[in-house]
Amino acid sequence: MKNQYFAGVDIGSTMTKVVIMNQRVLAEVIGPTGPEHRKLANRVMEEALTRASLSFDDITYVVATGYGRINVPFADKQITEISCHARGVSHLLPGVRTVIDIGGQDSKAIKLKDGRAVDFVMNDKCAAGTGRFLEVTAEGLGVKLEDMGRLSLEAKNRAEIGSTCTVFAAQEVVSKLSEGVPLPDIIAGLHEAIASRIYGMARRLKIEREVALTGGGAKNIGLVRALEAKFGYPVLVPPEPLLTGAIGAALLGKDMVKKAEEKGETLPRSERRLTEASIFE
Repeated sequence: MKNQYFAGVDIGSTMTKVVIMNQRVLAEVIGPTGPEHRKLANRVMEEALTRASLSFDDITYVVATGYGRINVPFADKQITEISCHARGVSHLLPGVRTVIDIGGQDSKAIKLKDGRAVDFVMNDKCAAGTGRFLEVTAEGLGVKLEDMGRLSLEAKNRAEIGSTCTVFAAQEVVSKLSEGVPLPDIIAGLHEAIASRIYGMARRLKIEREVALTGGGAKNIGLVRALEAKFGYPVLVPPEPLLTGAIGAALLGKDMVKKAEEKGETLPRSERRLTEASIFE
């Protein structure tokens, strides 16, 4: 399989990720998810192919995952993000038994055994415990989202944020600002509130070490530290926590092709190719 190439396309609610792999990742693309998933899928795949110096016909198999997986018309297979995150994390961090994925619109905890998902839980429809919660409160504070983690580490006396509702939490933040509570203390309080909600969700599974964090929330050092305080031990974060689903999708495609070849079979491919006609018809 050394001359075969596999693509994973992960269209999340806020970010879209693509990887192209053979024995390793040859190209990766990360960008915001827009309203027209089909156009987006076409564009990011073309960009990944350019970075890998490949054509679409060079790709052996394409697996799509994530919130918008059904909107990747050139994908040969759609697989749930639970399975793809499990496969991707197991590949990158083989000792992990529990995955906490903190996405833009939802968070989930996945229990792994022998590299596969054996159980999972997801948060409810409330935005608390997701990247959206931090995004909204960052806007209210006038702070860049990427600065939230660093600022929270400067806290001297973490504020108590009682509400786990995004709207009410935003109001609470404004109130604390007007009271003169330092910005780092407020942000640290927000991270504590989110960590409490995520930890409560994860406890519905029997959490086992090692624990890994993935998704956009894993790029926030303040949230990572707040979760480590809840767990009582360090957690692992992949080199690029946004890519685990796309990597897992590509690897699952590779697994499927290998099994088919061992049986002397050929997997059916999508009839839709990476063309204007297939995307916009």
